[in-house]
Amino acid sequence: MRWFWWLGLIVVVPILGLWAYAHLTFPADTTPQGAYLRIVIAVNKGAPADFFAYTETDAQHACYSIRDYRKQIVAAVRTSYPEPERTELLGKYQAYADAADGANVFALYASQMGWLQRLRRDLSGIEHVEVKGDRASVQTARGTRYPFRRRDNGIWGTTLFTAALVTEAERAARDATIVEQAARDYERVKVVKTQKPAP
Repeated sequence: MRWFWWLGLIVVVPILGLWAYAHLTFPADTTPQGAYLRIVIAVNKGAPADFFAYTETDAQHACYSIRDYRKQIVAAVRTSYPEPERTELLGKYQAYADAADGANVFALYASQMGWLQRLRRDLSGIEHVEVKGDRASVQTARGTRYPFRRRDNGIWGTTLFTAALVTEAERAARDATIVEQAARDYERVKVVKTQKPAP
């Protein structure tokens, strides 16, 4: 039976050694290479929420803002809106309002806007990395460039989705203002109706 254990060691030890080597030599996320490779891993897993940590700070803040504005909208709609507007708006905003955190909001947009499919087509091995201060560019073997910015915590985050998410956050703020104003109007109508004398 000893041969069985020796055979097991012969097979397992090299695998463990390769795993340890890969783990120890994998670039840290405080480098553009490390952040990019973590995005690649998350994309290959089909898990956009996993690379939310490797988006830049403004993109992350935008995702949390979107969730908070959508929560305000959902609360106003539930309280004051009549049907069918109520069901229509809840269907539009509920998933964002229910998101546990910014990563979940990011995942919803990644699905809605096709970001994962786009990245799957474009991501490839790193050919060149250019760093200038707090900005960096990762060029892949396919010639695609991915822009990064160093965050305050030292982790590099891609700026690829920032403009779209900031725009969505601004839209969410405007939507919240409009919906809450309409909710107040609906409440006033309800009050007027209840105050009308019965014929």
